[in-house]
Amino acid sequence: MKKDVKIEVCVDSVESAMIAQQAGAHRIELCNNLIEGGTTPSAASIEIARKHLKIGLNVIIRPRGGDFLYSALELEIIKKDIQIAKSLGTEGVVFGMLTPEGKINEEICKSLIEIARPMSVTFHRAFDLCVDPFEGMETLINLGVDRILTSGQKNKAEDGLTLLTELVETANNRIIIMPGSGINEQNFSKIMNQCKAREYHVSCRTEIESKMLFRREDVKMGSFPNYNEYAYKQNDLQKLKSIIHVINH
Repeated sequence: MKKDVKIEVCVDSVESAMIAQQAGAHRIELCNNLIEGGTTPSAASIEIARKHLKIGLNVIIRPRGGDFLYSALELEIIKKDIQIAKSLGTEGVVFGMLTPEGKINEEICKSLIEIARPMSVTFHRAFDLCVDPFEGMETLINLGVDRILTSGQKNKAEDGLTLLTELVETANNRIIIMPGSGINEQNFSKIMNQCKAREYHVSCRTEIESKMLFRREDVKMGSFPNYNEYAYKQNDLQKLKSIIHVINH
């Protein structure tokens, strides 16, 4: 039994958070807008999630999609969102800031960590866009960050396995390297057995068909091409249970 391995489930709704908890997840990362990689969820979502969850709750702090170079106004929002997450009983926050040159923005990260404590701090996949992952990791260790969410600087963790393995070995328990992106019930065992990380970030979502009877298929609410307005994504209980089963047996 791999009791030292923990599973964090990325969700974009309280409904999905409850599914992940039912599956046996150890922690939730609550987001909004996963189609853009995740942005800060509403205060109401955080509050209701904390009310109903018995497991750990981390919240992503990201004011918009796109890059990780933020304006002064955006940083003001980020700081306020961290304070709100803390006030609502969140155990951890997830953020990432880079310089224009692709390095970890030490100055900004340090100020945000000070605001966030005593919550845990995860540096998210902005890490996968930094110029030097090993230098970046040492910077985050020196800053006192608790974990790094990374796909090994590839689109999917399975493709970044070589770097993920090297990061875990080089970190040597000084920081948690948490592989994420595209980890599912088919490839989880392979990824876990090769990189030997202590925590993994998964989602395992499935499409849920809308129950709407009347439909206007020609009217779109957003600008994404071919987006189905009459379906939504939700975390899949059985797929998550398959992953949890691997670490429990």
